Amino acid sequence: MSAEAPVTQPEGAPEGAPTPRAPEPEHGLASAVRRETSSGRVFAAAVVAVLVTLLCLYALLESTLQAIGQPAWITDPETAARFISGLPNGINRGLLGLLGVVVALVGLMFVLLALRPGRPGRRALPGKRIAVVVDDEVLASALARRARAAATVRPEQVTVFVSQSEALVNVRPTSGVPVSAEAVLAAAEDELRRLRPEPYPVVRVRVAGTGVVGA
Repeated sequence: MSAEAPVTQPEGAPEGAPTPRAPEPEHGLASAVRRETSSGRVFAAAVVAVLVTLLCLYALLESTLQAIGQPAWITDPETAARFISGLPNGINRGLLGLLGVVVALVGLMFVLLALRPGRPGRRALPGKRIAVVVDDEVLASALARRARAAATVRPEQVTVFVSQSEALVNVRPTSGVPVSAEAVLAAAEDELRRLRPEPYPVVRVRVAGTGVVGA
């Protein structure tokens, strides 16, 4: 059992006053942000676990059938072992090479998934005492609001798609009312400078060539 250092009240504080707590260390906030903005690889781990479980269940089934003297469901373990040890005899070499390439690509995909940092559609916002993490949908909503104000259009005329490195603002102007793409771009970039998300996306604005009928 670890002993905690005693916490004393500051000098001059009234009796019974709450004891101030030390601020959370910065590395703790950084760890929390990394945890919330990176993928946990749950899906990939679940796929691997299911495949390994199915393979083990199949091996158990074939071993059980062989032990009780029943015919194999697909092939018994001894025949499968002899077939594998005899490769590449008895099988087309081109097919065997193709199978090897497929297995290598699948293995490479799982290795890349394990090594590359994932992005589950969340970004960190700067904060000194608290860790702030927002979904990309929230960021897209904030950009759409500023873009609507700059373009003077209705909410349904602006859509924003946010990827890991880019924010695409689509604007459909009202018929007869021109929209300045530069003004929309400036408004969206100003909102990003205010929020300062990490990673910071590049803004692109696309104004449709055809407008919608105004209400």
